[in-house]
Amino acid sequence: MNITERFLNYTKFDTQSSEESESVPSTSKQLVFARYLKEEMEREGLQDVEMDDKGYLYATLPSNMKGHAPTIGFISHYDTSPDCSGAEIKPRIVENYEGSDILLSDGIMLSPGKFPELLLHRGEDLIVTDGHTLLGADDKAGIAEIMQAMVYLQEHKEIKHGKIRVAFNPDEEIGMGAHHFDVEKFGCEWAYTMDGGDVGELEFENFNAASAKITIKGVSVHPGYAKGKMVNASLLAAELVGLLPADETPETTEGYQGFYHLTGMQTQTEQAKLSYIIRDHDREKFEARKRFILQVVEQMNQKYGDGTVTAEVKDQYYNMKEKIDPQMHVIDLVLRAMQDCGVAPKVKPIRGGTDGAQLSFKGLPCPNIFAGGINFHGPYEFVPIQSMEKAMQVIVKICELTAEYNS
Repeated sequence: MNITERFLNYTKFDTQSSEESESVPSTSKQLVFARYLKEEMEREGLQDVEMDDKGYLYATLPSNMKGHAPTIGFISHYDTSPDCSGAEIKPRIVENYEGSDILLSDGIMLSPGKFPELLLHRGEDLIVTDGHTLLGADDKAGIAEIMQAMVYLQEHKEIKHGKIRVAFNPDEEIGMGAHHFDVEKFGCEWAYTMDGGDVGELEFENFNAASAKITIKGVSVHPGYAKGKMVNASLLAAELVGLLPADETPETTEGYQGFYHLTGMQTQTEQAKLSYIIRDHDREKFEARKRFILQVVEQMNQKYGDGTVTAEVKDQYYNMKEKIDPQMHVIDLVLRAMQDCGVAPKVKPIRGGTDGAQLSFKGLPCPNIFAGGINFHGPYEFVPIQSMEKAMQVIVKICELTAEYNS
């Protein structure tokens, strides 16, 4: 099975996670794919294959060399984003892309005019959707690359490597993927998530992240007799949204700039619920953003009465840079591997987060490497086959170079 066949097979599984669930994993359908992956890992010759009761998968490719080498790991998540359907994905390969518009289905066009990244992949073979679902390259491309690399290393025993650990987990897309990851069981000195975007991306800086769940209590009264009595929670919700800076949202920021992102709103006269995510690379600015949300809530309560608005603010993950900086050999190995594979590195901060951020704070340094997908979380997602192949080659090269590393 080649990497393309492997990835296309993975897209058959609907593994969408859910922010509304409190179970682990957040959706039972993720376990269907997890069980399939467990069988695949066993079939492909990996050892110590294990799936725990929460759907976390661990496996080993044993060392094939004499002497010591650091034990390293590769990690990808198998859930897909709640932002777009992951059911009944209909992938299609556009061979030898020439740079023109791609008709996904009637009235739905993947165009370089809107997505100029397409033009960087002229002459390559692109896997696209039919415009009605996401593709799932985030992060099933990463899983396919890791699996293909493990198969390649077994078929090419002349490539010496130390002990390699592999892990696949649920619920990364809802910020919970690393919460139940057993770092001690994984047993690595360091690891890499294969969860980045276009070819060459290498990330070891990410947002500090928090969520804010805001509840507004209204008073519902017959509108004909509501004067002086009704408190319309929907209107209060709109007022609260207006108190947050309009130029500090995802669509108005870039680079290291942080934001407030309204991810959901449910409103009725009697009650309204708002869901925000808060992001900033700078830790002090991040803390200030959380305080500002609480100040807005207090401002609303001063106007409409105590208890009218409540907020639950929870940290999700932090910037891994402070954990990676003391161990830059972890990054140097990737840069060498990319150079050897003919990949130009693109080191940049993540405007998001990966499981690696949380894992780094759990004692496992874990930067993020490209998986090749582009336009994640929506129906315009695509992945060049050549990008997945390059990612697989980089994994193999990292394993080879690590065998030479004197820890």
